[in-house]
Amino acid sequence: MISINNLSYYLGGRALYENASLHIKPKDKIGLVGLNGTGKSTLLKILNGDNQPSSGEILKAKDCSIGFLNQDLLSYQSDDSILDVAMQAFTETLKLQDEIDKLLHEIETNYTDELINRLGVLQDRFNALDGYTIRAKTEEVLEGIGFNTADLAKPLRTFSGGWRMRVMLAKLLLEKPSLLMLDEPTNHLDLPSIQWVENYLKSYEGAVIVVSHDKQFLDNTVSTIVEVTQSKLITYSGDYSFYIEEKEMRSEIQKNAFENQQAAIKQTERFIERFRSKATKARQVQSRVKSLERMDIIEDVVDENAAVNFKFKFSQKSGRDVITLKDISKSYGDLHILSHTTGRIERGDKIALIGANGKGKSTLLRIIANTEKFQGERTEGYNVITSFFAQHQLEALDVENEILQELKQAGSDKSETELRGVLGCFLFSNDDVFKRIKVLSGGEKSRVALAKTLISEANFLLLDEPTNHLDMQSVNILIQALQQYEGTFVTVSHDRHFISGVANKIWYIEDQEIKEYPGTYQEFVDWQNRIAANKAPEVKTAQPKEAVKKTTPKVSDNEAKLLKNDLKKQQRKLEEIEAKIMDLEEKIALLEKQLADPSLYEQADEAKKVTDAHQAATQELAKANETWEMLAGEIENLEAQLN
Repeated sequence: MISINNLSYYLGGRALYENASLHIKPKDKIGLVGLNGTGKSTLLKILNGDNQPSSGEILKAKDCSIGFLNQDLLSYQSDDSILDVAMQAFTETLKLQDEIDKLLHEIETNYTDELINRLGVLQDRFNALDGYTIRAKTEEVLEGIGFNTADLAKPLRTFSGGWRMRVMLAKLLLEKPSLLMLDEPTNHLDLPSIQWVENYLKSYEGAVIVVSHDKQFLDNTVSTIVEVTQSKLITYSGDYSFYIEEKEMRSEIQKNAFENQQAAIKQTERFIERFRSKATKARQVQSRVKSLERMDIIEDVVDENAAVNFKFKFSQKSGRDVITLKDISKSYGDLHILSHTTGRIERGDKIALIGANGKGKSTLLRIIANTEKFQGERTEGYNVITSFFAQHQLEALDVENEILQELKQAGSDKSETELRGVLGCFLFSNDDVFKRIKVLSGGEKSRVALAKTLISEANFLLLDEPTNHLDMQSVNILIQALQQYEGTFVTVSHDRHFISGVANKIWYIEDQEIKEYPGTYQEFVDWQNRIAANKAPEVKTAQPKEAVKKTTPKVSDNEAKLLKNDLKKQQRKLEEIEAKIMDLEEKIALLEKQLADPSLYEQADEAKKVTDAHQAATQELAKANETWEMLAGEIENLEAQLN
């Protein structure tokens, strides 16, 4: 469908891409990953035609249409209702509707066979395009991503940037382009909406490319990962979890090959240096010089996994009770957010405040911070020192300051060396610390603001969507930092990977009350699933085998004969698959033996061939094991019917 061949793109003097290639097939579900600044969004803009490559070619099929959700759409404004804006996805259908309406109006005063025939043709086309269902489809998508029915008639310009972005996402989903490109879509979605989009993308008929830092979202939506690294596009045939495992294996192989090659180079260089001046060794020396010149150099592995050893300092610990909320109520006009609810935050609590947008999560966070008016009683405990991170604090950074200067002015007593260490944890090293705030990207500003929050020596942190605009490495750094944090915090987040890594309690707002689950996010999800299962209609379960023997009529001789034939067939298939599994295990063992041989990596093509073969055999073995389990289950069922 789309073929990228030898793409190069330079930003100033820096190569974002150099001879990079990628082939996108129909129905591909691709997750585009990489560190901030490697060029993920740039690649999407190149595919969309917004940016032109420095060299290389991009070939597209004639019927290939592209839909692109990017951050620039945040600024889109319109006086039309959000329903009308989203329905612009059906351009041809809406145009037909206008023509049909005009014809009907004309027929009222000028009834002719020609007009009637024309009306019939238009109505047939309108019906073929499912014109009578486009309104219902649009409402379904808009409500699926979080809008209430009452919102649909409101003008687009009355909504915030994040909600406007949702409308544009709905419009793109309804357009159903051949290739749907989504740049950080989960930044503007709450958890229920993220889950709805996941289900939608799973059944999406076209190809999809997603740039996201949400690991679970990628695992649930994509089947291929393309990593942007070292100016190349590296493909992994699997979801994000597979990519992590496979990359680690590839990196280990590459590291071993690199070290073996470096050892061989040093040995050759020592030989050349030792015998360079001896005439009797001239031929051997010259041969080794030429072998070095011809050698395909293996690159060392770039370690992109930053480990954090962040030392938090508290001038004082808080008391056992940090914040107590009693009989809290909050309304915005007729909109009731909280009603006579209570909550208690204790020292050491790591609370994730989750749920759908519009339920009042950020409002509750501001009430906890005492920056929002409310009815009720808020009691702050002994020695509580609070630091509040929210997205608006990115704008509060002094754009003329250098990064290091900004941290110096944060009010901590840390030395410049200590501050440099903190910035190193947040991926600002060497001369990066002297960059001015005004030249930083959104993700880099977020890292600076987070660093300022964490060096404040506060023993109580409030974090509102801290992972927005962060790449995966930065999210992992924040997780590690908060895991080492010995104080108390409350965070609002829709990033399930982040919540799972840091929270020991879950808060959510239900029926205008604060609800608490005393456990991790995964435990909370399991608990909710059990509740949902108990509420589901009762499903009749199979009786125990003993009961089946008593109540099930004995099968006839003819039926028994058929069952025995089926049983023999399945047993033969089971034997065949067992033999295949043994062959595959032997093949994998042989390939692993080859991969362990350092000489393999002297031929890059052969090393890749063996690595690909190992991957293919491993995947085939997994499928064979699944088939074995299925056959074993069928055989067990047949045997039960015969007994």
